[in-house]
Amino acid sequence: MTESDLPKADILVIDDTPENLNLLSTMLIDRGYKVRSVTKGSTGIRGAQVMPPDLILLDVNMPQMNGYEVCEQLKADDRTRDIPIIFISALEAVNDKVKAFQAGGVDYITKPFQIEEVLARIETHLTLRRLQNQLQSKNEQLQQEIRDRQHAEEKFATIFRQSPNPIAIVTIPEGQFIEVNSSFLSISGYSLDEVIGCTIAQLHLGRDIDAFMRRLQTRTAFHNLEFELLTRSQTRKNILLSVDHIDLNGTSYALLIANDITERKRLENEFISLVSHELRTPLTSMMGSLDLLGSGQLGNLTEQGQQVLNIGIKNAERLIRLINDILDLERIRSGKITMNLRSCNLADLMTQATEEMQSMANGSHIQLITEPLSLFLTVDPDRIVQTLTNLLSNAIKFSQPNNQVWMQARSTISSICISVCDQGRGIPAHQIQTIFERFQQVDASDARQKGGTGLGLAICRNIVEQHGGRIWVESIVNQGSTFHVELPLSDETI
Repeated sequence: MTESDLPKADILVIDDTPENLNLLSTMLIDRGYKVRSVTKGSTGIRGAQVMPPDLILLDVNMPQMNGYEVCEQLKADDRTRDIPIIFISALEAVNDKVKAFQAGGVDYITKPFQIEEVLARIETHLTLRRLQNQLQSKNEQLQQEIRDRQHAEEKFATIFRQSPNPIAIVTIPEGQFIEVNSSFLSISGYSLDEVIGCTIAQLHLGRDIDAFMRRLQTRTAFHNLEFELLTRSQTRKNILLSVDHIDLNGTSYALLIANDITERKRLENEFISLVSHELRTPLTSMMGSLDLLGSGQLGNLTEQGQQVLNIGIKNAERLIRLINDILDLERIRSGKITMNLRSCNLADLMTQATEEMQSMANGSHIQLITEPLSLFLTVDPDRIVQTLTNLLSNAIKFSQPNNQVWMQARSTISSICISVCDQGRGIPAHQIQTIFERFQQVDASDARQKGGTGLGLAICRNIVEQHGGRIWVESIVNQGSTFHVELPLSDETI
């Protein structure tokens, strides 16, 4: 049955006169209505209770139970209370009509009636009923949404207050605190009055505040960002920071959730430092022995023996690179390495980095293109060259033979941006946020196949941030990546 075959509405007719029932039934059925007809008021009440109709046409003068009594009983029952009832009667007195409306009727038609008038009034009240049902449904839906929202807000408030993790809600883009939990106050050392209304920058909550605020203002969520928190007492805490966006009363805010990893970082750094130093001594001895063996002073090796020796040397060199990178990263992060800043020509640094990587590019059949920009800036030249060679090395490693790698720079009034672009395999979007973390690589096999340590980009980020700059990457899978290094220009720039 299609929708067009369905009856327009279900109408119950209650009248003790068979002629009236036949007339009304025939008239309504011809107009597409479903009709049920009964001659007794009690029968009509039971029928309406079992299967409520959309509308009832009710006579007044009936034996045993008149129409007013029928209407009153229907209105007293929750199952039939909302059914519109139209009285049809030969009684024309005003009192009779008033009694009908007092009993709960919605309309009153006098006999003899005009068919078009009856149909018009039926359609009017059916339309009103449909609109009332729609309104009721919308109200119920709205009330349920309000209850769900209240429940969610109560649940959120409970979690917010009781969470052992520091949590804060701040405005975007100002970073102004509108709410924090007790765990945030505990780790930061501030009171609620000192925090609410202030911005993240005003409280000087860390050395990377500028970089963090730039990320916050992009309005993109990020998770597990390692951040150094500066407390009210100037104590430094290591935290993992996640930022999501929530809607409160139609306004978007940033939800900051922190995880205190200070103790974990301390143990991790101690372990890394201990292991790295303990490994260096035997590795140095091992490399000396391998070099002595390869020199032929202890006898000539067979071709197979030379191959095995080369494998040993290669892996020992890789292990030394890993240890050196770990120590280098930790020294930079802990501030044990001071940046030796001096005025340098950027063109010289770009040229030096290119010359150092040219041999690697030639061996990989990669065309290395550099466009040096002559501009003076105050930096640690060795560390900037280290950063550029690291970026060039990665670009060459992940490029196919006969491809190109570019390095170029552009300046603005206050900064210089150096870009290293390749045509390699690119970085998936979900790894963009973590690629600068320690031991993070696009593919776990890269460490074996490319000889990487997973620390190069982390070192680059720390060097750049020590210079007050920032580093980021733009990438499209299977098309390539572009790494950008932005450094501030000093007043001495010419």
